[in-house]
Amino acid sequence: MAEKVVVGLSGGVDSSVAAALLHQQGYDVTGLTLWLMRGKGQCCSDGMVDAARICEQLSIPHEIVDSRDAFEQHIINYLVTGYAAGNTPLPCSRCNKAVKFAPMLHYAREKFGIDKIATGHYARVTIDPETGRYQLRRAVDRTKDQSYFLYEVAQEELGRCVFPLGDLTKIETRQIAAEFGLVTAEKAESQDLCLVEAHGSMQQFLDRYIHSHKGKIVDTSGKILGEHDGTHHYTIGQRKGLGVAAANPLYVVSIDAGKNEVVVGDRSEAQDGECTIDQINWVALAPTDRPIRAEVQIRYRSPSSIATIMPLGDDRAHVVFDEPQFSITPGQAAVWYSGDIVLGGGLIEPKS
Repeated sequence: MAEKVVVGLSGGVDSSVAAALLHQQGYDVTGLTLWLMRGKGQCCSDGMVDAARICEQLSIPHEIVDSRDAFEQHIINYLVTGYAAGNTPLPCSRCNKAVKFAPMLHYAREKFGIDKIATGHYARVTIDPETGRYQLRRAVDRTKDQSYFLYEVAQEELGRCVFPLGDLTKIETRQIAAEFGLVTAEKAESQDLCLVEAHGSMQQFLDRYIHSHKGKIVDTSGKILGEHDGTHHYTIGQRKGLGVAAANPLYVVSIDAGKNEVVVGDRSEAQDGECTIDQINWVALAPTDRPIRAEVQIRYRSPSSIATIMPLGDDRAHVVFDEPQFSITPGQAAVWYSGDIVLGGGLIEPKS
C-alpha cells in the first residue's frame, strides 16, 4: 500500500511541485489548503483556486481548512501588538508554528489517519543517529533557504515533515513544474509575507489597525531632527524614508513607542555586540545550560555571524557576538547554526 502524505498547498509553484514530486514517487497524496485571511480579493482566494486546479491536474483529493480565526489570533494580533510596542515581529516563523505545521498534522491525523505532512519549503530534515533528535537543515539553494523561518517547528512536527524541494534550486523547481505541465509553472513569485501581498505593503496593513500619532525624530543626544507619523512605520536599521535631512546617512537606532519617539544615528550607532533572546525552541540540540559557540543569524537576509550563546534558563539566553552586528531588531529571530544544521533559535528582546 502506498504511503500517505498530506501536502500543504498554497497555490504557488513551490507547493505545487512538492505535491507533484511526491505523487510521482508513489505517495498517496492529499492536498490541504489553509484559508487564512478574511475579505474579498485577498491572496488566499487566488491561492485556493490554483491549489484546487493543481489537485485536479494531479487527480488527488483537495481539502480546504478554515484557519482564519487562528490566523487572526496568532498572526494579525501578534503583529499589531508587536508593532504598536515598537518592535518588528517575525510573523512567518510564528505562523509555521501556530497556524500551519502543528494544526496541519493534527488535521491530517484526525481526518485521514495520516501521520506525514509535506510543504514546498526550501529546507531539509535529517535525524541524528546518536541523539535521535530530528535535525532541521538549510536547503541546498542558500538563496531560497527557509530554515530561519522554520526554527519554531517542534520535534514532534519536524519528524513528520517532508520537504521535497530541500535538495533543489529554484531554477530546478521551475523546470520541474514546466516538465509536469503544472498550471502554476509560470506563476509569479509570491511575497515573503502574505499580508504584504494582500494589502500592498506592511504599512498599509498596519494602518488599518494602529492609529498613527505624530511624534519626534531625535538623534541619540535627544536633539529633534524631524517628525514621524507613527512609530509603527519604522524598524531598526532603516535608512530610507526617514524624512530627515542630514550631511551623513542616518539609520533608525531605536524606537520608543512609550515616548512616541524614533531615535536615529549614524551606522555605528545602529550596531550592537549583544542581545537577549527569549521563547527559545531547541531544534537539533537538546536544551542546555552550557555556553554554545555557533553561527547566529539575526535576520532572514542577513549572513550568520559567530557568537556565544549563554543560556539563562526559562527559555532565554544572552548572545554575545565576536563582532558588532548591524540592526539587531527586537521581535526578529536569532537562529543559531552549526554548519547547515539549526541548533535552535528565539526572539530578540527589546533592550532594557
